Amino acid sequence: MSALADTHGRPAAAAPPSDWLSAAERALRLAVEVPAAILVAAEAVILFAGIVSRAIGHSIIWSDELASILFLWLAMLGSVVAVQRAEHMRLTFVVGSLSPRARGWCEALAVGTVFVFLALLMHAAYDYTEDQSFVETPALGWSGTVRALAVPVGFVLALLACALRLARHRLADLLGVGAVLAGIAVLLALAAPLLAGIGNWALLVFFVGLLGVGILAGVPIAFSFALATSAYLLTTTSTPLTIVVGRMDEGMSSLILLAIPLFVLLGQLVDATGMARVMVAFLASLLGHVKAGMSYVLLGAMLLVSGISGSKTADMAAVAPVLFPEMRRRGMKDGELLSILAASGAMSETIPPSIVLIAIASATGVSIAALFTAGILPALVLALVLAAVARYRAGKEEDAVVIARAPVSVVKKTLLVALPALLLPFLIRTAVVEGVATATEVSTIGIAYSLVLGLVIYRGGLKRREILPMLARTASLSGAILFIVGAASAMAWALTQSGFSHDLARAMAAVPGGQVGFLLISVVAFIVLGSLLEGIPAIVLFGPLLFPIAHQFGIHEVHYSMIVILAMGLGLFAPPFGLCYYAACIIGDVAPEAGMRRIWIYLGALFLGLLVLTFVPWFSTGFL
Repeated sequence: MSALADTHGRPAAAAPPSDWLSAAERALRLAVEVPAAILVAAEAVILFAGIVSRAIGHSIIWSDELASILFLWLAMLGSVVAVQRAEHMRLTFVVGSLSPRARGWCEALAVGTVFVFLALLMHAAYDYTEDQSFVETPALGWSGTVRALAVPVGFVLALLACALRLARHRLADLLGVGAVLAGIAVLLALAAPLLAGIGNWALLVFFVGLLGVGILAGVPIAFSFALATSAYLLTTTSTPLTIVVGRMDEGMSSLILLAIPLFVLLGQLVDATGMARVMVAFLASLLGHVKAGMSYVLLGAMLLVSGISGSKTADMAAVAPVLFPEMRRRGMKDGELLSILAASGAMSETIPPSIVLIAIASATGVSIAALFTAGILPALVLALVLAAVARYRAGKEEDAVVIARAPVSVVKKTLLVALPALLLPFLIRTAVVEGVATATEVSTIGIAYSLVLGLVIYRGGLKRREILPMLARTASLSGAILFIVGAASAMAWALTQSGFSHDLARAMAAVPGGQVGFLLISVVAFIVLGSLLEGIPAIVLFGPLLFPIAHQFGIHEVHYSMIVILAMGLGLFAPPFGLCYYAACIIGDVAPEAGMRRIWIYLGALFLGLLVLTFVPWFSTGFL
């Protein structure tokens, strides 16, 4: 999972911080990050204990229930950490092109909008918690309040974090933001009778106009979704906002999504223990001497690492710093490096255990085991397509340096060192296929295996002082992902209740060309959605609407999943709007404009490969 954000959490035009403000921020960060980190570790231990207990014939009947209760707390506290660190997913392309003064005002608007949303739903969160007090968990016998209390507590902590961030802004900016938000609220209140009377045309006002302005202004996507949904319900319906809180809880709480923080943690362990480095070193010794050899190594490394970390940003961060210096030494230009890195990120979206695979299984009910089985071959097809392009481009880029073949002894040595790390992707997939662990639990096997490798074999890579920051970082990334899933779930519910889903179904079912026309429009639609919305919210919003239509056309649900994910990935890495393109720029330390021209041959090749996969279903379903 990936996004661009100001990782310092401060606008360019912010006022100098005072001592009391810095102290308050440190205290709040400590108060949130430590429990969030403990929750990440606790979830891993609980799920791993469940696997071990089944293996010895004494199942722990309450483990899943406790994991589910702690999961909502992890999601809410993680989202607070993401607010503190400014790591919620957001579109910064437009805001980044503004002057420092205007950028500072937009940063104040983004934080102020989050503050307004949290304040608006605070009472609804309290009411929702009270409603849950009548629920009792079956195994532990705990009141539902224990779990639901995570929502108002998270809202309060996030409000405090926003207030501290707002305190760093100029008073003039804050007054301007307050005036704009108050003006929008008054305007919607006055227009409420008109908006309620025009039926589904009002959706354009809230889910195109208001939502689009918020996203372009740099408001985090999750909060843009949630605020647009709340404004729509308040203005045009009598639906209480407790529904929004409930739908967000439901969206975030699917136990299969617990795999997200655990795979994020696994990805960080793979990097910290040096496992990614030794895998890349082996591939470089094997292929580094051939024409386009280092490009092949990058593609192979992305395939291997994608199967472990499940996060595109983590994949690129594990591979690029290791390979880019050598690729530059061989004469490759920065734009070419950036282009193949971004294209390889889009190529490997379906490699299990991808977070996107987990999200689509949660949103649509498609078998996660089937998705894990089907995801490998489409990615290999696209890897071959990119390898052909890299071979063509290598004649123009790599003539400056001739590299000798690595001696067989070096290849054998690097293979011996890398072999334990190379076994990890196969261990994860085998555990799922053989039924040793569920898709949610299997990450804990990878975590345990990585810790053993880091402590016994690749000693010195993982430092004790890095553990707490690693767990807190996992909580932050996971909270950002899970909150956007929750917000998108609430928005999808509102769109469904409005009747929009039925209208969309009729329109898509009437597409000229039958199955072929539907597949083509799906490819185009998800490329656009992936570019504008990021992958997970696009899937959560539109997956439940479009999968039943695909079924009507006789399209296999796993095949359609592969098409949707790869099309979305293509948009996600396509400039000028694709968020992951800019993440690749940051990771590779390359200016965005360097790849704007060169990347299109790679994206064009990926598009042609995607068309082949779209109209040859065997690549997706042949091994099911």
